[in-house]
Amino acid sequence: MEELIQKVSEKAGITGEQAKNAVNTVMDYIKNKVPGLGDKIKELVAGGGGEAGNIVDNIRKKIGV
Repeated sequence: MEELIQKVSEKAGITGEQAKNAVNTVMDYIKNKVPGLGDKIKELVAGGGGEAGNIVDNIRKKIGV
């Protein structure tokens, strides 16, 4: 998750703490809107592949990324 926080900080031109708050806010929003997906995204962002990684790989293949 630190990698995502760093990217948000760099892209948005905000401090690491501000980026961490932004990422956590988005994660909380996703968890509330799609409860089963929140943990999978957290796992993916934390660097684990698992089922979430497979989902992302499938999306990338479909859109050609």
